[in-house]
Amino acid sequence: MTACVPQKRFHAARGTCWSLRTFVLLAVLVLLAVTAQTAQAGSTMSNWPQVALSKDKTPISYEVYGSGEPTLILVHGWSTDARYWRLQVEYLARKYRVVALDLAGHGHSGLTREDYSMQAFGEDVRAVAEAVGSSTIILVGHSMGGQVIAEAARLMPEKVIGLIGVDSYDNIEYPMSRSEMEMVLAPMIDDFREASRAFVADMLLPSTDPQLRAWILADMSSAPPRVALSALEEMMDLFVTGKAARVFDDVKAPVVSINGDLWPVNTEANQRHMHLLETITIQQSDHFLMLARPHAFNQALEQGVHAILRHAAQKETNESGSSLP
Repeated sequence: MTACVPQKRFHAARGTCWSLRTFVLLAVLVLLAVTAQTAQAGSTMSNWPQVALSKDKTPISYEVYGSGEPTLILVHGWSTDARYWRLQVEYLARKYRVVALDLAGHGHSGLTREDYSMQAFGEDVRAVAEAVGSSTIILVGHSMGGQVIAEAARLMPEKVIGLIGVDSYDNIEYPMSRSEMEMVLAPMIDDFREASRAFVADMLLPSTDPQLRAWILADMSSAPPRVALSALEEMMDLFVTGKAARVFDDVKAPVVSINGDLWPVNTEANQRHMHLLETITIQQSDHFLMLARPHAFNQALEQGVHAILRHAAQKETNESGSSLP
């Protein structure tokens, strides 16, 4: 205290000394608060959505969360977007770098493409993977996204260490006929909004949360009809021609399949074409299991990631052992 004023003026100036110390303390606290806010703002700005250009120059919107390897790239399904992973991003980003993207024609990505094929979507995924610069990638695809990540894995065999299909691989040998495909498309061509609502409603359980159901139906039926019809026709044509299964003949990375129990899973058919590590079924779950059953799904997703990482580690050990003299 006596350092503030001479001793003989101590009592008179005591209040002044404390006022000065209080002022300095408050100034320090304000400075710390401003610094913290600036750091937080900088962190937030570093996580702004970003854009990569696909092979055909279509802008692809994506966001990055977390850090470290491997990088998990989340690929949405037909007529949806990156928001459908909203209950997974924070959970996964605690341990991994997570990338959620909007395929061309969806969400905030460009929609000037003529044909929305699975091969072109695969190029979207590759463009984002190259933009984030990861060398170790696990691709996660929901519904149509399962076919997209298979195409992306073919394009990046040196980077992709595994695929996780989310209600995508119930039967990749399903023998769809062309007449069956036309029966699905015809009502959507006539009235996309109403027909797509009916199409998606069959993918939901009666027990699904009413608000979630209402949002999914309203959101997916609001998709651009030209994009949605092109993508759906391209995807179904893969099953008509058998390419849905044959694409996996060129995919060397192992696969984990996570499914709801709305439809049966033909594991034997899948194993004829893919290196299937594991099939995980979440009971009492519909097609949108990542939204309807997020806790169970997140645990299953992490189980799938661990299975792929164990396989990668074992593969590296085997390769190291075989290279010894």
